[in-house]
Amino acid sequence: MIIRELTSSEYDTAVPSLANILVDAVDSGAGVTFMHPLSPDVAEAYWMKQKADVASGQITVFVADKNGVIAGTVMLQRVWPPNQPHRCEVAKLLVHRDFRRRGLATLLMQALEAKAKALGFTLITFDTVAKSPAEAFYRQLGFTCAGYIPNYAYAKGKLDGTALFYKEL
Repeated sequence: MIIRELTSSEYDTAVPSLANILVDAVDSGAGVTFMHPLSPDVAEAYWMKQKADVASGQITVFVADKNGVIAGTVMLQRVWPPNQPHRCEVAKLLVHRDFRRRGLATLLMQALEAKAKALGFTLITFDTVAKSPAEAFYRQLGFTCAGYIPNYAYAKGKLDGTALFYKEL
């Protein structure tokens, strides 16, 4: 398995695979913005919306690639506020169910963190579903939970809270 940055020139070709991973994540109950059921067309449209930001360098997409098959992904997003040039965000850490429990999420996050450091960022932030297994995962990677917001987003017909995480580099 290779963890690598997805180049803008190969982005269009990767979109169907990224969409498949997003649909799989939603199908498996992940709290990643979208509601179940998520159609492949909507998932592809989401990834295509990211294309300009990938091309401009505003977003860096990492993929876990096994012999040309994209098994997982994560995005490093540079934030837009002018008073926060030191900060980036994590988005869409996804590993297809066929490839879970092999350490890919950890490898993707390590690649993202290394890139953040190389770009001179000193703070990484993001949120995840509160009181979920994801919380323990991010804590193991050295991220700190800054707190919770109740009733943040719908999931499975009810409102879930979100946990805010950060890591100083």
